[in-house]
Amino acid sequence: MAEIHLDPAVLTDLQDVMESEYPKLLDTFLDDSQKRVDALCKARDDAKALGRIAHSFKGSSGNLGAARLAELCQQLEDCSAQRSDGDLGELVDKIDHEFALVKPLYEQERQRFPL
Repeated sequence: MAEIHLDPAVLTDLQDVMESEYPKLLDTFLDDSQKRVDALCKARDDAKALGRIAHSFKGSSGNLGAARLAELCQQLEDCSAQRSDGDLGELVDKIDHEFALVKPLYEQERQRFPL
């Protein structure tokens, strides 16, 4: 089965619920997500910090339909709790890569709603 990078049904539901605030939600998610990816890269050797950031990022990613990103954040959160240091850096890299894949998809979605 193919991995779901961005679930369009979730975005459609959010658009229906958020109405005129939907573009702001996308902007906020993109900005916050970039900050979280940067924070993960900086905290690469701090399992406790990685777990905190991953937990928060997992929630927002899942809520906005980035299923694979949320799954990777869950894995990082689990590994950081177990202090599996060898896997942490690799998971941070995977999260960084996955965000690089979904970011343009969210940007494209955002372009559908001019200011």
